[in-house]
Amino acid sequence: MADLTALPIRDDLRSLTPYGAPQLDVAVRLNTNENPFPPSAMLLDDLRDALADVGAVLNRYPDREATALRTDLAAYLGHNVDGTWAANGSNEVLQHVCQAFGGAGRTALGFEPSYSMHRLIAQGAGTAWVSVDRAADFTLAVDAAVAAVTEHMPDIVFLCSPNNPTATALPADVIAAVADVAPGMVVVDEAYAEFSHAPSALPLLAGRPRLIVTRTMSKAFAMAGTRVGYLAADPGVVDALRLVRLPYHLSALTQATARVALAHAGELLSTVDLLKSERDRVASAMSELGLRIVPSDANFVLFGRFRSAPEAWQRLLDRGVLVRDVSSGRHLDGWLRVSIGTPGENDAFLGALAEVVTAEPPVEEQS
Repeated sequence: MADLTALPIRDDLRSLTPYGAPQLDVAVRLNTNENPFPPSAMLLDDLRDALADVGAVLNRYPDREATALRTDLAAYLGHNVDGTWAANGSNEVLQHVCQAFGGAGRTALGFEPSYSMHRLIAQGAGTAWVSVDRAADFTLAVDAAVAAVTEHMPDIVFLCSPNNPTATALPADVIAAVADVAPGMVVVDEAYAEFSHAPSALPLLAGRPRLIVTRTMSKAFAMAGTRVGYLAADPGVVDALRLVRLPYHLSALTQATARVALAHAGELLSTVDLLKSERDRVASAMSELGLRIVPSDANFVLFGRFRSAPEAWQRLLDRGVLVRDVSSGRHLDGWLRVSIGTPGENDAFLGALAEVVTAEPPVEEQS
């Protein structure tokens, strides 16, 4: 087997590492921001019926435009069908955007720390990356955001609200200000929007043909295994994405499963309030342990700071609890991230965390 460095890989990819989180068989898995509640028996019954219908025509290609699915997604968003797009997870949606509007000689800008796939997807599409720091508390002010966009004039701007891994949301005025000064496309990644107190950027789309709002069915909809992401934008954006998408990119099985999930949206989203309540409970309990907590608008919490986040991560794992070590990220030294699970899983996490903190207290913040 040839070593990767011996292959004629693109020079701009040589320094990159693949995205991924450990997939370990432990009692409590709280590292990938999934919704911990499985689908109901009623949903599964409807899914079996839908897949049986699809199974009869699996010898045929699926609807290339995913028209029925996009119609359902548009209804959920309150948007028009022509300006709604879907793909295999929000990452493929973002990839389509970078392929259509990025590329050689173009740049994408992100405010970090943020979702690392923004950078990887942009660079994978041959787009140069510009990183701009968030404030020390991980927020992003209007003046700072506008100044960065005005200085670098990027072809694509990534805004993440709520942001991953910090869980901080963006005020609407920040998004509007960036969209109004950006020379290219502005992508608002709203993967965790259903958990947020902040308003969505969807109302800002009117009159802004270069603004894009992306979503996913992997989080609030508890459909991570389905791999469906989508966006709302001007219909012209969707026409551009058609130029780069692969033929028949969404399988008939994927489309059918997503439509069943949307038909059960009320049931699936009924867990959101519980997860938000559990999020606040977990955050409060961690604060009482002396940990620093970043206020969360998502279904996860960033917490720290540890003298060695990798060691704290391992000690939690030794106790059967898997969280996400994000400490290698930009300005994230000493931080871990925990997804909000079921009440029982959260109790197990807090119990294990109390033992870890007792053994090694967190770093005290300078006053």
